[in-house]
Amino acid sequence: MSTTGDYQRHRIAACTARGGLRAGAAALATAFAGVAAILVTVSSLFIPPAIAGQGAVVAGLTGGVLAASASTSLALATATNPKSDAKSKAVASPPSALLATIASPSERVVEGRIARGDTLAKSLAGQGLSQGTVSLIQRELKGKYDFRRAKAGHGYRIALDPKGSLVSFHYTVSKTEHYWLENDGKSWNAWREEADVRREQKKIAGIVTTSLHDAIEGLGGAENSRLANDYAGIFAWDLDFSRGIQQGDQFRILYERTFAPQGKGRERNLGPGRILAARYQGGGGELQAIYYETEPGRGGYYRNDGTSVRGQFLAAPLNFSRITSEFTHARFHPILHKVRPHPGIDYAAPIGTPIWSVANGVVSYAGWMNGYGRLVKVTHAGGYESYYAHMSSFASGLRVGQPVRQKQVIGYVGSSGLSTGPHVCFRVTKDGEYVDPSRARMASSTERIPKEQWAAFKATRDRRLSELGPAPIIATDEAM
Repeated sequence: MSTTGDYQRHRIAACTARGGLRAGAAALATAFAGVAAILVTVSSLFIPPAIAGQGAVVAGLTGGVLAASASTSLALATATNPKSDAKSKAVASPPSALLATIASPSERVVEGRIARGDTLAKSLAGQGLSQGTVSLIQRELKGKYDFRRAKAGHGYRIALDPKGSLVSFHYTVSKTEHYWLENDGKSWNAWREEADVRREQKKIAGIVTTSLHDAIEGLGGAENSRLANDYAGIFAWDLDFSRGIQQGDQFRILYERTFAPQGKGRERNLGPGRILAARYQGGGGELQAIYYETEPGRGGYYRNDGTSVRGQFLAAPLNFSRITSEFTHARFHPILHKVRPHPGIDYAAPIGTPIWSVANGVVSYAGWMNGYGRLVKVTHAGGYESYYAHMSSFASGLRVGQPVRQKQVIGYVGSSGLSTGPHVCFRVTKDGEYVDPSRARMASSTERIPKEQWAAFKATRDRRLSELGPAPIIATDEAM
């Protein structure tokens, strides 16, 4: 885990490579303080249109510049004195876009947060970044962070040189989890940084009475909403929690709670952290998953036999409200008023809800097709092809021949074509013949624990399943 002092020293070294910063942290801090008044006068020259166009608040600029100067001095002082009390503040509060723009007039800084329904790629494209820059970020941070896990609310800060080339990228998952990518003039350096937090194990167990989300949230309040989503995500390849659960199904979760020090012996609860082990028992049998890292900082969820829970196909292509039509060979069409086959599943959801590819593949069609309206087709391995119809729009930049990843957003729910309301008609073919998406068991992932790590995995598995405990009879909420 990188320390704040490590980070600051790295930043100073990177700045030295790019611009010749040789005077050291103290000299630069003094320089900032000395020119603050001048910057107040000419600050508008240093605020790029991209920042102003995003509605950045420029009111009270004088105070903002002086505060920026003071913040810079504090951060640089921390670099020369890693034991400074400012250490944790530097991690939790990286410099603002305004400060960065003033500090490096030759760089353009872009800041933002991922909106509901967006992917990182879509959010960055909306900021005017090229696909090449997005691909570079994803490629260099591979192994540190999987951007398929990106969620609404995650933040980012990007610095670009005058030619538009990437200089640095900072991605914020939470107050305690950050990812960095920087060019030191010779190569890209990527790392993960976590604030100093205390972790404790906790387990909850319960029985579904209405929905899984309600059952989990009922054991811990609103803070368990994220826990419920993470839990459902672990088993997303095996079970569709929006339709595949029944009253009386049982669940058990072993997870971490995280706390940040607040000084004077006080702590702040940061809420649920990583799930360590999970079990679900219902009409379809029992599902279990254990978190295991095959290398430091890079882990995943595995079944008892060491195979990854990540299957080739997800159970559903979106987060939906309800199913309005099942796969059937005879359905009365609500618009054509005749009985005809319906070889797919209709998922109702609000207009604009993101639709993702259920598996890795290549876009084979993206356009208007008669009653399908706006349609995307994705070809997958093993002779499979998936259909997503009635979209309101396609994902930005989507094109035929483009490779797509599992759960990559390819479009948005709409009601185009022969449709009575917003939904997606999801279909799957195998070697050209329609198959029932809810019943066809498509090829599973071949990823599994490496043979040389089996003993270590088995020890971790047995310990965590023991801590998880047996299937519940009554709801429990236990600290460990």
